[in-house]
Amino acid sequence: MLQHLTIPRGPLELAADLHLPDDADSGTPLRAVVLSTPGSSVKEQIGANYASRLAARGIAALVFDPAHQGRSGGEPRDLEDPYRRGEDISYAIDLLTTVPGIDPRRIGVLGICAGGGYAVHTARTDHRIKAVGTVVPADMGTAFRSFQPDGPVAALDALADARVEEARSGETTRVNWLPDTLEDAAAAGLTDIDTLQAVTYYRTERGRDEHSTNRRLARGDSLLLGYDAFHLADRLMTQPLQVILAGRIGNTGSYDAGMRLWKLAPNPVDLMVIDGAGHYEMYDEPVYVDAAVDRLTAFYTNYL
Repeated sequence: MLQHLTIPRGPLELAADLHLPDDADSGTPLRAVVLSTPGSSVKEQIGANYASRLAARGIAALVFDPAHQGRSGGEPRDLEDPYRRGEDISYAIDLLTTVPGIDPRRIGVLGICAGGGYAVHTARTDHRIKAVGTVVPADMGTAFRSFQPDGPVAALDALADARVEEARSGETTRVNWLPDTLEDAAAAGLTDIDTLQAVTYYRTERGRDEHSTNRRLARGDSLLLGYDAFHLADRLMTQPLQVILAGRIGNTGSYDAGMRLWKLAPNPVDLMVIDGAGHYEMYDEPVYVDAAVDRLTAFYTNYL
């Protein structure tokens, strides 16, 4: 059962889908999970793959497009602001607590890839979240700092100069998350399996969605470069934590991030490594997604 909802978020609205179990009208209040999805993705992609499966196993799941992206409101478009991504989760919980049939005392969060870092960052201070599940979690700050060939300080200097020019010209700059095609990846000399699997998921019929632009507002990169998804998690994120990782360690950094999170967390209760899976195969390969959701279901059943 699927309900299309709108999440009020100050002056704008977020587009959301609530996936419900078939027996949602039974009268028993439901556990619910808010999904925090990967950077650049929209709710019909990875989020829907997990939300629909959770609902089929009896757990309500709310997935939404972040502010400034997808079908949600917000200008400028294509902004990836890690702090606003966290606030989006809290606004989604605001809505869930008002939905008939949802138990407001049994709400968890599920963060996938970048969304895993955003979920952790939010759960530290929003203790309406009673359980934190993550799948291939990434800390976007660490990732972005590591991707800078001349270092993060040089990148911040260049972004400062670029923003001065934007202010003068009135024109904003957008950059690609990924090459638009496999041919573009080959032309750029990108041959590693993770990049190619990412392009195959997001930019081919396998996972492409018309509302996922594959563009990122460049000025937001300064926010990502200064971000620490796990800051104070060791002191403030007291909720039960589950970490699910892909066993094939590639170049995404999610395995290292997940293990760092596991060691930091005050209340880690379940760690799963899925042998043979790559980071992007955890997005939609049924054998891996089903294994993850079965484990997630047990976790939320125990702790929500």
